[in-house]
Amino acid sequence: MSGRSALVRRTGVGLAAAFAILAAGSGVVTASNVASGLSGSGGDVTVPTWLYLATGGGAVGASALLTMLVTDRDVIGTYHNRTLETSRDRLLAAGSLLFGVLGLLGLALIVAAGLVGPNIGLVSATVLITFVAGRALLTIATYTIGNPWPALNPWRRIAEALPTADEPYPPAFKSWPAVVALLTFVWLEIVAPLTSSPDVLLAILVIYSLFTIFSAAIFSPSTWFRRGDPLSLWFRLYGAVAPVQRTDNGFELRYPGSRLNDADLVTDTSLVAFVLALVWELTFSGFIVTPVGVRTIKALVGIGLPPVLVYLVLLVGGFGLFWKVYWVAIDRTRERAETYLSRRYLGFRFAAPLLAIAAGYHFAHYVGFGLSLWPSLIDTAAMPLHPPPNPTRYALPGWFGYLEIAAILLGHVLAVWVAHTVSFDLFPGKLQAIRSQYPLIVVMVFFTMVSLYLVSQGTMSPPFVPS
Repeated sequence: MSGRSALVRRTGVGLAAAFAILAAGSGVVTASNVASGLSGSGGDVTVPTWLYLATGGGAVGASALLTMLVTDRDVIGTYHNRTLETSRDRLLAAGSLLFGVLGLLGLALIVAAGLVGPNIGLVSATVLITFVAGRALLTIATYTIGNPWPALNPWRRIAEALPTADEPYPPAFKSWPAVVALLTFVWLEIVAPLTSSPDVLLAILVIYSLFTIFSAAIFSPSTWFRRGDPLSLWFRLYGAVAPVQRTDNGFELRYPGSRLNDADLVTDTSLVAFVLALVWELTFSGFIVTPVGVRTIKALVGIGLPPVLVYLVLLVGGFGLFWKVYWVAIDRTRERAETYLSRRYLGFRFAAPLLAIAAGYHFAHYVGFGLSLWPSLIDTAAMPLHPPPNPTRYALPGWFGYLEIAAILLGHVLAVWVAHTVSFDLFPGKLQAIRSQYPLIVVMVFFTMVSLYLVSQGTMSPPFVPS
């Protein structure tokens, strides 16, 4: 057996052993879905929490050490540069047309159900399509298979059919409108009864639709949906994790996460902010339903702060903390690498690996939610105006929590590998590349332990929010 294959085998055995230890030491845990407010449960960890967290953090740390042993640039390049391409033909064009029709029909169904359907969250097609089909299942398909949103996007289809002013997009805007919109949506999911009142959800969707179509008409659809639209940016960045990637000539099949090494993915500070917001919004959703999160919220409300302001302060403050921690890690990376590359450029290149962490977080939070409510979605979509009063729901098996733990760990391990690849792209010396990774590995281990801690806690209803 060659040295290279032996190294790969030892790496796989090490990761499998680390996860086996973690799984054996934990009870059944289920990630809560706070953002949708439609389901969520929790379990207890049967070993001390410190041991549970240390094992999870140790698994990521061990994977980082094993990854550093792979210093052969040919091995790294084989993973990230090998592709299988398909050319664009009539079949692909027909598929794009079909997806476009489905997107428009889905939007029409959401509006119709919101206007004349029942105003009850669990039986409303407006609510279930938005959160189960869109926020959960479509997003999961985006980072596990490929991004279908450019073909599905109904707002872009509408905007492209309207006349446009083609005004120049202000360079200072970058993608900051999408960052602000994403954080606003996350805040509204908590403080507004979006999941229990289809009327309120429809009002938010109408406001978003008008704003999106108007902006696309001013700056052109191609510009707005590339830079300013939060949904397009959401799916594009999550889709970078997927094995199927769209190209100018069609599609190509790559190893999962290999696109995250490309320098054209994150190109300015606003995109770094959006990546960090993807990681933070899921951490925030998990935090506010844990016992410590509920106590924190009640304590802040107890000193006289309005609940809506408390949730906003926690959301924005936590995002600011993530932002600060990330750039401190980039500063330390630059110091250890002793490089002349700018802080900004390093920040752009090392942000993309965090998308693998965001995908793992999202899967842990939403796969159980999406699967359990999938029958309800089918029932209501079949009869959107008169859905059954008690839609079917799946009960997930007890072992399902282990799948969520695996998703978190695999997301972090993939992020470590991509960061390792980026460092070898940026720095010519092997030791220089390895030294540069230490600060980011510390940050990733910290993120791992925080996410596992949140998953391990029993969940409660977030206080002071409309039901």
